[in-house]
Amino acid sequence: MNFRKAVKLLIPRKLFRRIEPYGHLVEAVLLNVIYGFPARGLKIIGVTGTNGKTTTSFLVHRMLVESGYKTGLMTTVAYGVGDDIRPQIEHMTTVSVPVLLKRIKALKREGAEWLILETTSHALAQHRVWGVPYLVAVMTNLTHEHLDYHGTFKHYRDAKRLMFKMANHNRRGLRLGVINADDESANFFAKDIKNSVLYGIDHGELRAKNIKSTPRGVSYQTEFKSQTYDITCHIPGSFNIYNSLAAVGVGISLGLSKEQIEKGIAALPSVEGRMTRVDAGQPFEVIVDFAHTPDSFEKLFKDLKPNVSGKLIVMFGSAGRRDEAKRPIQGHLAGQYADEVVITEEDDRDIDGVQIMEEIAAGAEKAGKVKEQNLFLVHDREEAIKFAIGRAKAKDDVVLLLGKGHEKSIARAHGDDPWDEVEIAKKHLR
Repeated sequence: MNFRKAVKLLIPRKLFRRIEPYGHLVEAVLLNVIYGFPARGLKIIGVTGTNGKTTTSFLVHRMLVESGYKTGLMTTVAYGVGDDIRPQIEHMTTVSVPVLLKRIKALKREGAEWLILETTSHALAQHRVWGVPYLVAVMTNLTHEHLDYHGTFKHYRDAKRLMFKMANHNRRGLRLGVINADDESANFFAKDIKNSVLYGIDHGELRAKNIKSTPRGVSYQTEFKSQTYDITCHIPGSFNIYNSLAAVGVGISLGLSKEQIEKGIAALPSVEGRMTRVDAGQPFEVIVDFAHTPDSFEKLFKDLKPNVSGKLIVMFGSAGRRDEAKRPIQGHLAGQYADEVVITEEDDRDIDGVQIMEEIAAGAEKAGKVKEQNLFLVHDREEAIKFAIGRAKAKDDVVLLLGKGHEKSIARAHGDDPWDEVEIAKKHLR
């Protein structure tokens, strides 16, 4: 047992959450001094929000790399410089202070001049990114998530806002904001940085129009100050209109040309664990996606359901020691849109997995699903994948495997076990 876990056991949970950020702050200050403030000198673009952070980060990274910039990337999925991108195995987006600073230092040694840093509310609230000089702050959206830690939506929003305040107080840089204007919290973030580009479909100065959506991606036109951009994003889903618009906003803010923006976004073929199609020669579709919040569920289901002429079979779980309130909401959304729902483990940790499944199932039952008819509880995730695939019979059926995406381990009571959702799906498809 490490020191942090021992302290958590000895101190009441509410008190621990009050004092924990200050421990991280002290750690961040000391290690920045010891490591010589490694983030200084880098041009850092921070990407925060509830959903879309990783895809947006990859799009911005690819756009800058294709434009000739020496650009590093640190996200939930991977980190590296340029085309040398390595998978991240940690179950966290913004890693711990020692790992964060060591990686930033290593990326600079590898030649990075820019860094796209996916930044979470936890990292901001705990001051783990103290000493990071954000030049550009990007907000994708803000919905129900992590209330188990933050307590209220207001506290969650305030934590995200800290990145914009940090960017605004950076006296060395551009101090730019790129904000989703269709989000209800847009004005709340925009007031912190005067030089903000607001993007959206219904609102904002940078709007998508003439939208075309196919199973292979989205395309649209957008205009900014009399310049029209023809955008093609090869990752399907209407939510990727927003993610690519955010990348366009960053490109415009940095002064990239029309050609650099268009070619850069079109150059990204996919992001691991984001609408990843699994093909082992089967007649039906199997898709792996990291969606694990009510908002990402709703957007994904709304996009996919109208294009499914057969059965939509959805398999997912909900993590232990994470937001409990979202479980019945996830169940209800899946119950509304899916023809069949398979509930399983995600990362139970030391929480009773059966209890988690029942909490999800309660929401699915309210939406009309019936156990052992179109609602199934299979705790072992590999068995659940096998079961869900077995429920697909026709070529028009679609199996959605949600919640793990790119992750290479699954957290259980005894610790982490190796995991690869795509490979396990292929195994049972064969």
